[in-house]
Amino acid sequence: MFMYVLSIMLIVISNVFYNIAQKSTPQNANPMAALLVTYLTAITVTLIAFLFTRSEKGFFQSFAELNWTSIVLGFAILGLELGFLLAYRAGWDISVGSLVANILLALMLIPVGILFYHEGFSIYKVIGAGLCIAGLILINKM
Repeated sequence: MFMYVLSIMLIVISNVFYNIAQKSTPQNANPMAALLVTYLTAITVTLIAFLFTRSEKGFFQSFAELNWTSIVLGFAILGLELGFLLAYRAGWDISVGSLVANILLALMLIPVGILFYHEGFSIYKVIGAGLCIAGLILINKM
């Protein structure tokens, strides 16, 4: 239960800092330069954390079990970073842009969860999804 709650809290807290940093990136900064510094920071922190991770495998052996997912995740993260940076530069409010993106994401993942991961979808989830759609309509009314 501890990890169940901790993992979501990590996501939420990280997302708060993520969106503040994205919205605060200077408008005239080159987006690719900003992303390069972001990823160099992430690589450095990950390497340091990797050194403190206990494993029976050596550094290079740890990569043997990886597959295509890490590469696709890299492209997906780049798309996320660039997308949010451009969305904020295009004028999305920090209080609305992330909300709209995450509601749309949740709605798009419903069929993925059902079709590929055989997750259930109860009437309560249908109602919740409907409320999300209603929320999107209300949020985007000017």
